[in-house]
Amino acid sequence: MVSKVVNPAGEKRSHKVALITGITGQARLSVNHLYQDPIVYRDEQSFFLHYGDMTDSSNLSHLMASIKPDEVYNLAAQSHVQVSFELSEYTGDVVGIGTTRLLEAIRSAGLEKSVRFYQASTSELFGKVAEIPQTETTPFYPRSPYSAAKLYAYWIVVNYRESYGMFACNGILFNHESPRRGETFVTRKITRAVAKIKHGKQELVELGNLNAERDWGYAEDYVYAMWLMLQQEKPMDLVIASGEKHSVREFATKAFARAGIHIEWEGSGLDEVGKDKATGKVRVRVNPNYFRPTEVDLLIGDSSKAEKELKWVRKTDFESLVNLMVDADLALVKKSL
Repeated sequence: MVSKVVNPAGEKRSHKVALITGITGQARLSVNHLYQDPIVYRDEQSFFLHYGDMTDSSNLSHLMASIKPDEVYNLAAQSHVQVSFELSEYTGDVVGIGTTRLLEAIRSAGLEKSVRFYQASTSELFGKVAEIPQTETTPFYPRSPYSAAKLYAYWIVVNYRESYGMFACNGILFNHESPRRGETFVTRKITRAVAKIKHGKQELVELGNLNAERDWGYAEDYVYAMWLMLQQEKPMDLVIASGEKHSVREFATKAFARAGIHIEWEGSGLDEVGKDKATGKVRVRVNPNYFRPTEVDLLIGDSSKAEKELKWVRKTDFESLVNLMVDADLALVKKSL
């Protein structure tokens, strides 16, 4: 899925045009940051959806030539790590080769000297981490078909930058969440389940590795960093992260607490459960089917370079992120009753 932010056809441009792939994902909530300075500019005539396919070169070339964007944000991906093990070839085609197709579409339209290109990279590149925390110089060690495809995309962006002088950069974003996060991702799976359990629509939630630790931040803060990266004098590959680590268990505990359910953990390993302290009911259970074939236990980023170069400041802390996601799902479930 491809979208753009642009003036109505035929009118002289008064602001930048951004072509954004994957706009139907959670980054849509912050699209106002992707152009101008950034001021909320939500005129419906400035936002257009175009149907596209990252596996179709001719489609991408046609879109690029007709839109002639000032900025391109490549957010499109098959981005679920677990699913990438089952759809490895498709993931590589969309995530890896798809990035090449998009870069080539820019060149075929003669826009390589004018377009600024942002590639949504990922902390999953670090995989089997070589150092803690991870920075721009930490060696990559992908541990899934998804991260392997993203590694190809990362280096092809660097290659086009160095070979053709393109303003092209990689944002190595650590996990960024929001109420719009897909329900198959663990954070949203938890907050959605908490809301249903609170309203009596679900008994418990099954999770995988409770010990897995991630660096979670708010998508809106991170999308602003993406926008900032394309406003610089020169392209840079930067880590965007909170610099904090939290386990899946901690996320679940805080999410339930926000809904007034206090969880006590009992057992260990596959036998660990989270029980409602007030009722003794099991609300969280471990399911080995949700473990990855090759697990990534700890990811935590150091975004000090981005903070220095972009003057970027994270505004939303971990607990606030959990709270806003739970509150949104509580409201959503209540509305459906």
